[in-house]
Amino acid sequence: MTNRMILHGIQGLLVLIIIAILSMIVGYARKERVNLKERFWTGFWIGYVTDLLDTLGIGTFATTTTLFKVTKLVEDDRKIPATMTTAHIIPVLVEALLFITIVKVDLVTLVAMGVAAFSGAYAGARVTQHWNTKMVQQILGTLLIIAAGFMIFRMLTNPGAGLTDQVRGLTGGKLVLGILFDFVVGMLMTMGLGNYAPELIFFSLMGISPAVALPVMMLNAAMIMTAGSKQFIESGRVSWPGVTGIISGGVLGVLTAAIFLTHLDINKLKVLVIVIAIYTGGMLLRSSFVKTIQKNK
Repeated sequence: MTNRMILHGIQGLLVLIIIAILSMIVGYARKERVNLKERFWTGFWIGYVTDLLDTLGIGTFATTTTLFKVTKLVEDDRKIPATMTTAHIIPVLVEALLFITIVKVDLVTLVAMGVAAFSGAYAGARVTQHWNTKMVQQILGTLLIIAAGFMIFRMLTNPGAGLTDQVRGLTGGKLVLGILFDFVVGMLMTMGLGNYAPELIFFSLMGISPAVALPVMMLNAAMIMTAGSKQFIESGRVSWPGVTGIISGGVLGVLTAAIFLTHLDINKLKVLVIVIAIYTGGMLLRSSFVKTIQKNK
């Protein structure tokens, strides 16, 4: 089986998943008489902004939650996880489809790390349920900021050395390390922690352009979100107003960000990765401290 056939197989699978999820949403709406046009434009702009930022590596959790509260699109906080997954799964699948097509990446790296992340998520559903979320947030947030600091130091002290556009994947010990890393990242995703910033930093520290991380991290997120999408759609925990707007606006946001990223040179991409790592690390630390304060009240 050639690399081209494997790539077409992954692309075909992503397209089939998109069609299947759209069919599930429409089927559920007909069965339960859900008005999919309700608050469409509110959802559209939320989807455009959040999925544009998501494609750039910022993630959707904090931004979507904030906009849900500002617009009062989802008033029951218990419905936010199911609503976000249902609304963002198709834009994320489009992200994965676009970037495995646009960005040349070693298919062994793509498939191996994707399987590792999915396996980690599967195991994490049981393993991480007793972990201290606050402590994990503090550790991961600190590590991201330290890694960003290391990248800044390296850029300032040795500006001529950098990431390479020539290497398109991991080999040998780096690949083994990448598989183990993505297995852990998959586990952490079951706790609501994102995979984008850690994977961007990991590829950068391996001396590979973070552009190579884009299709890997997006395919990982798409596969993991897909695993729970059917359950969420049929659970009755989705707040449907604005969902189709988020899907539509999200896809447009992904396309906008894709145009931006494909024209971004590697030095600016390195700066973007540093900003994303510091932002994500700061948000994780902030979230952990908020939980501490709420617990002590």
